[in-house]
Amino acid sequence: MLERLRARDEWQLIRVLSRADPLLSALWWLILIARGILPALFAIAMGLLIGAVQAETDMVGSLALVGAVFVLVQVLSPLHVALSANLGSRTAAWLYDELTKSCVEPPGMAHLEDPELINDLTMARDFDLGISSPPLSISMDFIASGLVELLAGLASAAVLAAYAWWAPLVLGGAWLATHWLLRESGVWKDRNTEVVRDAQRHADYAYRLAVDAPSSKELRLFGLSGWTVDRFRRHRRKLHDLRWEATKLRERPLATSLVLVTVANVAVFAAMAMDVNAGNLALDRMVMFASAAIATSMIAFGGLSWALDVAAPAAAVFRLRGAMAPKGALAGGSSPADKMPARKICFRDVVFAYPTTPGEIVLNGFDLTIPAGSSLAIVGLNGAGKTTLAKLLCRLYEPSGGSIEVDGVDIRELDIESWRERIAAVFQDFVRFELPLRDNVVPGGGPDDLVEAALDRAGAAGLAELDTTLARGYDGGTDLSGGQWQRIALARALAAVRLGAGVVLLDEPTAQLDVRGEAEIFDRILEEIRDVTTILISHRFSTVRHADRICVLEGGRVVELGSHDELMALSGRYRTMFDLQAQRFEQGLGEPDEVELDVLE
Repeated sequence: MLERLRARDEWQLIRVLSRADPLLSALWWLILIARGILPALFAIAMGLLIGAVQAETDMVGSLALVGAVFVLVQVLSPLHVALSANLGSRTAAWLYDELTKSCVEPPGMAHLEDPELINDLTMARDFDLGISSPPLSISMDFIASGLVELLAGLASAAVLAAYAWWAPLVLGGAWLATHWLLRESGVWKDRNTEVVRDAQRHADYAYRLAVDAPSSKELRLFGLSGWTVDRFRRHRRKLHDLRWEATKLRERPLATSLVLVTVANVAVFAAMAMDVNAGNLALDRMVMFASAAIATSMIAFGGLSWALDVAAPAAAVFRLRGAMAPKGALAGGSSPADKMPARKICFRDVVFAYPTTPGEIVLNGFDLTIPAGSSLAIVGLNGAGKTTLAKLLCRLYEPSGGSIEVDGVDIRELDIESWRERIAAVFQDFVRFELPLRDNVVPGGGPDDLVEAALDRAGAAGLAELDTTLARGYDGGTDLSGGQWQRIALARALAAVRLGAGVVLLDEPTAQLDVRGEAEIFDRILEEIRDVTTILISHRFSTVRHADRICVLEGGRVVELGSHDELMALSGRYRTMFDLQAQRFEQGLGEPDEVELDVLE
């Protein structure tokens, strides 16, 4: 029973409050308990005052007690509101801190791509944005109000026990029963089903499509504006319908609840009336017990219904913290990677399948040796495993089988951070930091002359001042075109080489540049990194022909390997793909960009 209680989302929220700010949380609970006791204390104080009036004795003490309770009721409520807002903000910050650590601390990235964690991750990431529920700084006051009412009802029922032992059982039990009778239609419980979360997710996606700038071009170009609005309305309507159905669930239980509490109240108040008429219940005690009986009704209006919306994300953060660490874990060695590779990088019988799709083998017996200081281009159909090789080399995933060796040492034996310091990578989905130009080129810091030299070699000189923030939302900020951003990413890799990187990994590094601009930039890059091991992944054969060797990847294996001239003379897979691109260019069908290589299968 205790374990089930601890596993509930509400219990996880209670744990979070004390961890986010122990002192503020303790004060919040203290005031909550005080507010919950005050209605019962007020009933007692009124009884004492009536008794003093009847006895014609000194009323100073009883009046002072009534006044003190009244003042506390007036003062503690707004104070609790302020505390709730502060504690809610701090708790939200704590949850975001924990979520951030859970996401970034694992050295791998499998935990960020696991579909089993997507729902929890989405819920935890967006919970305080006011999309599915009010922000925690607001919700905490609703939670406090619900708990205060529940506690006040229970405390008043306890006072009622002084009248008759059965009275709190009858009256308090009837009001408590309403929670059970209406359990299927709790105020926010309808938001915690998988159907509702799915509708919420679709509605939020349609909303972001409509309001975010990146999607605006395609929406208008393909005439999807009406479709987006209809999609948003449809899923929002589904949400409203689900909540209305939850409300309709109240109809029969509500009638039962009304009958139950009516009978209970009639029984208790009728007994009091008969005792008053019989002279067995004095006026002062009747006032006290009647006030307590009325306040007992607060049980029905209090509870944790508001906590359900914010307790679920809190529990999701705890689940993610436990689930992400092992999924993103990598074997960590301690050997330094200084000056590696000095001789070669070897992929030996590498087998890999993504953890989310273990039955789909991406690399199957992959063997390849890359001499240090040479350049290698990797080409192949979409899905051949090119980008997967890059992820494995950067140690973002572990091979399912085989090994990757650097100078004869398995990279799993190397210190991860030390090895990654040796790699400068430009991925096709590179990050566009909303930071000054300087920090986009050298995120870890570096001298201005190094930054300017890297920008010049990448053809990005004069794009902006080094202190200019590359985002329009900032004072004096600016944005860049796709091709300009790609040059910034290349400059980042060149700066990393100047700072000591020994391997340059380029995954579609110039996809947004035209052919001539790409040829110019790539010639500059090869000149700049001529003594560094370079791995280029590209669909453009006008680019890959500059590499020392070219690897044709198919079915997770190397099917051809050699220089451009050697592979052209072989008249195999590479030549077929090269001729297809060249023919497209010669026929004026466009630049020899990414060709629909699937036609070759």
